[in-house]
Amino acid sequence: MNDSALRLALLTYRGKPTVGGQGVYVRHLAKALVDLGHHVEVFAGQPYPEVDDRVPLHKLSSLDTYNDYYPARKPRFFEYKSVYDVMEAASFATGNFPEPMAFSWRAYGALRNRRREFDLIHDNQTLGWGILALQRAGWPILETIHHPISVDRRLELEHATSLWDKVGKRRWYAFTKMQSQVARRMPHVLTVSESSKGDIHRDYEVPLENMHVVPVGVDPDIFKPVPGVQRVPGRILCTTSSDVTLKGLKYLLEAMAKLRT
Repeated sequence: MNDSALRLALLTYRGKPTVGGQGVYVRHLAKALVDLGHHVEVFAGQPYPEVDDRVPLHKLSSLDTYNDYYPARKPRFFEYKSVYDVMEAASFATGNFPEPMAFSWRAYGALRNRRREFDLIHDNQTLGWGILALQRAGWPILETIHHPISVDRRLELEHATSLWDKVGKRRWYAFTKMQSQVARRMPHVLTVSESSKGDIHRDYEVPLENMHVVPVGVDPDIFKPVPGVQRVPGRILCTTSSDVTLKGLKYLLEAMAKLRT
């Protein structure tokens, strides 16, 4: 490793390999940084990301209460191995989404005695109290915020189908208050678009001068013309990562239908 190389701890409270802002982002970012000559170690919660062979992966296990196959699973007694597990379970029991908070404290526990081993922490939108504790302990932190989850919260509440549904969503998104308080204390914030930058400034009150936009990109090794496949005139392809209110699929389909009229 050359003298100008950085030693980076890359954090992600979720690293699902197929999710853009989680495992996909972390995998490509870590690989690109290593290609540039930097040393990167990933600290992740479940589901764990797939990383380059040159990138050490530290698994900071959660109680996995939002397991894809067993959602809202009840951890067994022997799974409680730390105070962070108890904190996670207690928060989950109240209807809150506990993963960012619990992971941030696990990251704090994993890194607090390793200050000399890293130059920088790059946190992928955990925004938990443990991240703030690391900063106060002297760690320089770069915070990536793809978009403020408060936007999801607002849209979900607007589309709630009943009072009980609204109460449940309001409680589940209670963690966004923590994230906003941590975000505005981060001096270096990275985001993916001017739109997100505006939303972060409005909802999280992060100063505009603390944010820098690095647009998301497309992998040209995957998304490229395929030899032998001809373009079909007039064919329109619609894609969306999930059918949730935030993605605006309804408006995309309506707009595409109007293109035919």
